[in-house]
Amino acid sequence: MWTQNIDPVSNLGLSALVAAIPVLVFLLCLVVFKLKGILAAAIAVVAEVAVAALVFGMPATAIGGSALIGLLTSIWPIAYIIVMAVWLYRLAVASGRFDIIRASISGISTDQRIQVLLISFAFGAFLEGAAGFGVPIAICAALLVQLGFRPVKAAMLSLVANVAAGAYGAIGIPVIVGAQVAGVDVSELSQTMVLLLQPLTFLVPFLLVVILDGWRGLRETWPATLLVSVVFSGVQASVLWFLGPELADLGSGLAAMVALFVFGRVWQPKRIFREGGVEAPPVERHSFREVAVAWSPFYILTAFILVWSVPWFKQLFAAEGPLAAAVIKVPIPGLTGEVATAGGDAVATTWDFTPLNATGTAILLAVIVSFLTTPRLKAADFWGQLGSTLRDLSQALLLIAAILVLANIANYSGGSASIGSALAAVGPLFPLFAPIIGWIGVFLTGSVVNNNTLFGPLQVATAQRIGVQSDLLIAANTAGGTTAKVISPQSIAIAAGAVGLSGRESEILRASIGYSLGMLAFICVWSFALSNLFLG
Repeated sequence: MWTQNIDPVSNLGLSALVAAIPVLVFLLCLVVFKLKGILAAAIAVVAEVAVAALVFGMPATAIGGSALIGLLTSIWPIAYIIVMAVWLYRLAVASGRFDIIRASISGISTDQRIQVLLISFAFGAFLEGAAGFGVPIAICAALLVQLGFRPVKAAMLSLVANVAAGAYGAIGIPVIVGAQVAGVDVSELSQTMVLLLQPLTFLVPFLLVVILDGWRGLRETWPATLLVSVVFSGVQASVLWFLGPELADLGSGLAAMVALFVFGRVWQPKRIFREGGVEAPPVERHSFREVAVAWSPFYILTAFILVWSVPWFKQLFAAEGPLAAAVIKVPIPGLTGEVATAGGDAVATTWDFTPLNATGTAILLAVIVSFLTTPRLKAADFWGQLGSTLRDLSQALLLIAAILVLANIANYSGGSASIGSALAAVGPLFPLFAPIIGWIGVFLTGSVVNNNTLFGPLQVATAQRIGVQSDLLIAANTAGGTTAKVISPQSIAIAAGAVGLSGRESEILRASIGYSLGMLAFICVWSFALSNLFLG
């Protein structure tokens, strides 16, 4: 059995720097050399293989196994979820229902500053709470383009907006996993998340308006922006504090949408903003029934996702559940039983194939029900939209696969642990850097859940060593991670595919990276302040 060595050059800082080379190569290829995402990822994967083999001493079989589990994970569950969600959206467009959806949004306001608050922020949070895994980014970015937003701006706004919800979707799983890893009570971690992340969450709607139309835009729309911030943040904080993380996004997203709808009846900005000064299209009026039917695919989607997320349904597929046989655990050659952590523990390395209880299956059922309840759609539309979805997302899915191959090689080689351990060596200053570890974890894996699984134990061990509460550092790991979703290659690929910019991921990354780093810096400083003033 091969054992990871997180300090192969006998200098932890230098080992961490070498481990970070593939990530730096990827960023340079995208930001500086402006290469296509898939080419940048391919170069970074080659660099990762070289670092893992030549520096960390990882056997070729283990490298191959790591690449295989990354590839399999990119297909199931990630690609499965993304394709099903975009397929559902495209069927809504093909049915003509989206024209009514667009009209219903314009009926609230034709001002794009209000629309981004309604779609990317409020509706996106609702979708994050229901499904997660990039579904809100894909659907909201596509919706904004249909409403007249420029593709790069639509993608970037949807990525930034997701920061307010990404820590709690879907159904609170990132916080629940973080609590399990840390050995703390879920309610304690939820309350700490309120203290740490809620100030940034409150500011996100203001940031979205400023991004779209500068300070003038904020002056003109501050009543609606303040309303959304107060309602969303207030509901989310209350749910987290008193109930836990499961409904934090669903409740806040729904409350913010209702608040905007009601407020839009009595207030509109004096100047209607549209990108490029384009005149707003005339607002079509539809009956309440027509609007309700048009939005029905998303109600159906939410219903299935909620069923798939409730404990009794999950228990059906647990180890002792009646449907446990439906969870197929596939051992990975070169990894399963053949790789151990630096502490000597064998790493858990099986790929779970879950055809019945996968989130993608819930979305597939929503697709089927939506199709069957839409007489206008024919079988040719049903299969044709699936084919066009696969074609249009092919580059994005290949990029996600390459990134997950890179991430898994980095994780199983010990490279990710090396980076985290080096940052943990700063001692009392560690709360300042703890969110950066979470940022790195989500940048590599694309998932706040995987980030907490990967770096949660490191955060807990460091908290015990420096005398800081474990729940604060797990919260910092989670909060830092959610700011990385803005530029995670997986998120960028999903956004690019949704707005028709596959191959131009570097444009979205350059537009988004400053906001991601700025929000990360805010969380770092606030985490350090809390560790010293309140929770030390």
